[in-house]
Amino acid sequence: MVNKFKLDLTAIPKELQLIFMLQKSDSPAHLKTQYFELLTDIDWDQFIDLTMHHRVYPVLSPKLKQMDDDIIPLYVKKFLNKQYKRNTFQMLYLSGEMEQVGRMFADDHIPLIFLKGPVLAHELYGDISLRTSSDLDMLIPINQLEKAETLLTEQGYQKDDYIQTVLNDWKWRHHHVTYFHPQKKIKLEVHWRLNPGPGKEPSFNDLWKRKCISNLTSFPVHVLSKEDMFLFLVSHGARHGWSRMRWLLDIRELLHQQMDWQLTKRLLKKYQLYQTAGQALILVEQLLDKKLTRGMKALTNHTCPKELAQKALFYYKQQINLHTDPVPEAIASYHKHYLFSLMSTQQKLFFMMSFLYPYPEDESTLPLPKAFHFLYFPLRPFLWVWRKTRKHALP
Repeated sequence: MVNKFKLDLTAIPKELQLIFMLQKSDSPAHLKTQYFELLTDIDWDQFIDLTMHHRVYPVLSPKLKQMDDDIIPLYVKKFLNKQYKRNTFQMLYLSGEMEQVGRMFADDHIPLIFLKGPVLAHELYGDISLRTSSDLDMLIPINQLEKAETLLTEQGYQKDDYIQTVLNDWKWRHHHVTYFHPQKKIKLEVHWRLNPGPGKEPSFNDLWKRKCISNLTSFPVHVLSKEDMFLFLVSHGARHGWSRMRWLLDIRELLHQQMDWQLTKRLLKKYQLYQTAGQALILVEQLLDKKLTRGMKALTNHTCPKELAQKALFYYKQQINLHTDPVPEAIASYHKHYLFSLMSTQQKLFFMMSFLYPYPEDESTLPLPKAFHFLYFPLRPFLWVWRKTRKHALP
């Protein structure tokens, strides 16, 4: 008899384990008798911090209201309920802007797919109040970026022009550009890729052919098909180390819905996401108690997904925020090696080859006229060594 693989959760804080337990049941009223030891000596302030950090308070708050005050302190329930209400207003606000942007792009004949925001909450949870979102993420063809920028600028959005580029490397090294409306306090991320490169992923035309229409707003807006949504959520969550529990909840909710699993597996194979999907399924099964079908389990039976799932627990042992710079050096180093381990052999080869392509730092090191930028290809190894030498030479 083969022993079932089990994640090692020994280093996970008790407060976070409690949050996982609460997510496993729709009726956690019997939690006290079932998990008495887990409820002992809980740091409730830490519990609140973790609930906010992992963006799971919209799902938790309605559950906690069912529980007695001797199990969950009243101040905890009140605080999370306040955040739940605040998030509901935020999502309604973003829904209005999403409809307006969708209408504006449609009028100007720019095909647009919304990736995240209220539409994702509606598609996954059936209720926009049950998921958080701080901005609107949208995908358009790369050849429509200038047209989209003109439209958004006319509406008062300001571009965060942070991307430095040489020889058009922005087209594959980056995947979105950010716009912010100073009066509305709304951020838009306009994507031309689902994820940063290098890496193979579905073209916009392929995603557009499989798109679905959401009924969240009166004006129809487009979303990814369930199969493409699974690919996107798996690759996005894995790229961030699943460092927010919300991304695992998204996967679980999507797995509750009807999907063409044969198509999904073909897409996973084509875009080399088999082991990443297996990682996600192991985490959802063991941390959130999601029962997997036989077809899903086939992705989890190999060594690599199991190792990746265990590696992801590093991000739960401490409250890691990869979105705020500077990321501590030890965490940044771990994350760099973790990202490399996610790649297939072919992806690793493409990734290493990408270092031969010039970087903006090469232009800063040795400024050349644009007509001579092609020289950065043969010069790149020397410029890289020069920068490393200068860095170590500095006191």
